[in-house]
Amino acid sequence: MKTAAELQLLAAAIVVGIVQLLWAAVAARGQQDLKWAAGPRDEPMPIHGVAARLDRAFRNFMETFPFFAAAVLVAYLAAKLGTLTLWGSGLYVAARALYVPVYAAGIPRLRTLIWMVSLAGIGMIVTAIFLA
Repeated sequence: MKTAAELQLLAAAIVVGIVQLLWAAVAARGQQDLKWAAGPRDEPMPIHGVAARLDRAFRNFMETFPFFAAAVLVAYLAAKLGTLTLWGSGLYVAARALYVPVYAAGIPRLRTLIWMVSLAGIGMIVTAIFLA
């Protein structure tokens, strides 16, 4: 049985999230003591620069990903998959993959535009759910 492309894109978004998590963690460990990282982390150890931007980009991913995942799963279960959900899913995944390097590079307006494209992708999926 062939897996729906939207579900494959959901899996791709999970990979994007894991890569972001690892990238942010490695960058943070470059500024933080490994003993601190392995301990209980009771006292915060601030990070700055690219490491902080990567951490914020990952947190931003974690804010939007649940909406994307829920939208894809609802569209799939409601048998509403089609052109709109496929393009919406593709836009979300592509935008989220581009968001991180643009944020890490400190390009503010482009970063915001890419974020808006990712939300538009989610909006397309939700729209398809409500279409007859």
